[in-house]
Amino acid sequence: MYQEEHNIFRRAFGKFIEREISPFIEAWEQEGIVPREAWKKMGDSGFLCPWLPEEFGGSGADFLYSVIIVEELCRARAISVFAPLHSDIVAPYIYQLGTDEQKQRWLPRCASGECILALAMTEPNTGSDLAAIRTHARRDGDSFVINGGKTFISNGILADLVIVACRTDRNAPGSKGISLICVERGAPGFQRGRKLKKMGLLAQDTAELIFEDCRVPAGNLLGELNKGFYYLMHHLQQERLVSSILAQAMAEAMLETTLRYCRERTVFGQPVSSFQHNAFKIVDMATEAKIGRSFLDRLIKDHMDGKDVVTEASMAKSWIAEMANRTAYTCVQLHGGYGYMEEYPICGFARDVRPISIFAGTTEVMKLIVAKKMGLV
Repeated sequence: MYQEEHNIFRRAFGKFIEREISPFIEAWEQEGIVPREAWKKMGDSGFLCPWLPEEFGGSGADFLYSVIIVEELCRARAISVFAPLHSDIVAPYIYQLGTDEQKQRWLPRCASGECILALAMTEPNTGSDLAAIRTHARRDGDSFVINGGKTFISNGILADLVIVACRTDRNAPGSKGISLICVERGAPGFQRGRKLKKMGLLAQDTAELIFEDCRVPAGNLLGELNKGFYYLMHHLQQERLVSSILAQAMAEAMLETTLRYCRERTVFGQPVSSFQHNAFKIVDMATEAKIGRSFLDRLIKDHMDGKDVVTEASMAKSWIAEMANRTAYTCVQLHGGYGYMEEYPICGFARDVRPISIFAGTTEVMKLIVAKKMGLV
């Protein structure tokens, strides 16, 4: 799939990470946020939304450029820089559903890093069951007035534009009557709640969002009224694929750093890797990583070809995320006491990989989707 131009891009982004991201990750984790300047540098260098057409500030690149960005951030243990959410999960909503005016207003600033994006679906009592959301919006003249709250919102503090899933027809049952409305920073009645403290992804700002009579222009409706649930379901294929790429790249990075450690570290006068039990554990991890990579690469190609891979993406999100977590556990164990020390990369990897089997739909929800597609439930 990859051509020489992709390899050149990978090397360029790798150098950017070495220069502009890796030296600062520890400080950003202590501060609990990635500074806006880092986002702006990514935008200035063409590393945000590279797939956008040139008229909107992108370079018209194919999806593989996004894959490369995800993979290199993971390998550098810099996934707290949540650019993949901004570029490959939220921005496509605007590009595919937005009016010409909306696209001209927001997308160039998304590509430059001036406008950071977030997607607000989850609520305190509603996770994967999006049809149960309670945040609602009513039309009032030329405005929508939004009331409700969202939680676990990635980029929640930094976001300049939040796509909010809310109920616009409170009498409609279940998934009907849901719309997507764009709320901009500074909108009256829009407040940031707590910046949430998490187990991992320490530099990634996850927050509560509060809407109290939040008034936004009616022109901020994204797509058609009451079709929000359909839009969310349609876009989840790429979201789950991106999550699978995250997990796969982290599994490969953890295996690489652990293999290096086990060859160098000696116990009883011989390398840790030379003990048969440990060697078999490493072989098992390497085998699973190869299986995941083969499946994922095929999925990426099918997705780029426009095929419907909802079922396969759900399978990947389920299996690869769990595989990456198994890999993290074993890699920490092979490091011994050093695996529990922050100075060793595997400690951070183990923290950061954990939520991939939870966000964008839990492993259990992914399996339920597949089971329904198979006619089992």
